[in-house]
Amino acid sequence: MEIFTFAHHLEGVAAVAGFLAVAAVDSNMSDTAGEFDFDVVPETDQSFENALANARDGRRLSVADGIELITTGTDREGIDPERKELVLEAADRRRAEVVGDEVTFVANVNNNVTTACNTGCLFCNFKDTAQHFEADAPDDHAGFTKTPEESRAVVADAVERGVYEVTSVSGLHPAFGLNEAHREALDPDDPEHNYKPPERYTTDPHTYVEQIAAMSDAGAHVHSMTPEEAHHAQRGVDWDYHHVYRELADAGLDTVPGTAAEILVDEVRDVICPGKIDTGEWVAAMEAAADVGLPMTATMMYGHVENEAHRVRHLDVIRNLQDRTDNITEFVPLSFIHQETPLYDRGVVETGASDAEDELLVAVSRLYLDNVEHIQSSWVKFGNAKGLKLLNCGADDFMGTILSEEITKRAGGQHGEFRSVADYADMITAIGRTPVERSTDYTERRVVDPDADRPGPRLGPRADGTPLVPDRDADDARGAAADD
Repeated sequence: MEIFTFAHHLEGVAAVAGFLAVAAVDSNMSDTAGEFDFDVVPETDQSFENALANARDGRRLSVADGIELITTGTDREGIDPERKELVLEAADRRRAEVVGDEVTFVANVNNNVTTACNTGCLFCNFKDTAQHFEADAPDDHAGFTKTPEESRAVVADAVERGVYEVTSVSGLHPAFGLNEAHREALDPDDPEHNYKPPERYTTDPHTYVEQIAAMSDAGAHVHSMTPEEAHHAQRGVDWDYHHVYRELADAGLDTVPGTAAEILVDEVRDVICPGKIDTGEWVAAMEAAADVGLPMTATMMYGHVENEAHRVRHLDVIRNLQDRTDNITEFVPLSFIHQETPLYDRGVVETGASDAEDELLVAVSRLYLDNVEHIQSSWVKFGNAKGLKLLNCGADDFMGTILSEEITKRAGGQHGEFRSVADYADMITAIGRTPVERSTDYTERRVVDPDADRPGPRLGPRADGTPLVPDRDADDARGAAADD
């Protein structure tokens, strides 16, 4: 496997810069995926009817089957509404067979440590160029960096409120290292190390080990350290991913989010995130996390420049990884929020996925990933009404309470930052399903009584059934949520 270095990042960013300059002035790029000379295209020798029969009969789907289902047939232009409904029905039936009528959620808080990052992903508006954080730079950016003490305080407050999990996904701050030994080994004069010493910055992020330990000490289940962050934690040294994840597990890491996946087809990654690790590196990091004993999730960020064949190829990478590890607890489709991102600002994309595409992505994920039990729908990405609709398209998880949410909000998301247990109970029972509070890895579960007086979480280490935000007017909050 080719070793990915920061020099590769710089080369990739430079290579795509010319395309973006053209895209910014090209007003005819309405069908963005068609503007790229991709090798992977949605063409098959399979028929939609045969693919649907395979799905209904529970046979393991081929890539060709998946492409036929997600396109509602490559023999027709566009999405066929009647065929789409047949795919959704098959997926919802499979969901009922696999997990029943329960809809799960977790009481969690987001604690993103820093927005400082030099990776340059074109779909992201979460990060801020790291040089803006240097001590001698003008203080005119909206970014942030938290110390371990600040992270501990954020998480401790959430745990006292009843939260079970902290999710932490951050920018790749150049001063970050796995531990102090890693920072000492990095050479600030070597551009491949992408490192500057902490004294160069207004706020020292400290090390990954210190940040993970701080959040763990606060009492929460720590869900953190994506493959991209794990790569950053071993840059410039000869440590492998196993070393990184073992040390982080010893510091208090509990589970790993399989984000930074975007689309696991390198010809797409070369366009939207040329500075990120490639598909092989992402898979290697996930396999290492599994070997160390850290349960993990898997994601897909879709609806930008990729086509339907890329989406199915991505699902195939996930299914093959799960065949080898049996360690993925859930699959999380992430529909691209295009507003306020470089891809949108520079004219590369005009919109994200359509409602029909979102429904088919969730449905085909359920049918294709026959070895992953749980599929998530996201109220952050879709809002309540559409998120609930996707629970009838094959999904069975409705993510988390999220006391704070930065990533989607910075990209232009419009669906708020918090849902209470009462909100969940109301919404899930309204579609005839059973609300269930869960742990991150699904090993702990509790059915929520929708008739309880302002129900709160009970699985967190300090949870006692008190609402996460006791002074929040539950009736007003539920009314506002219903308006999404």
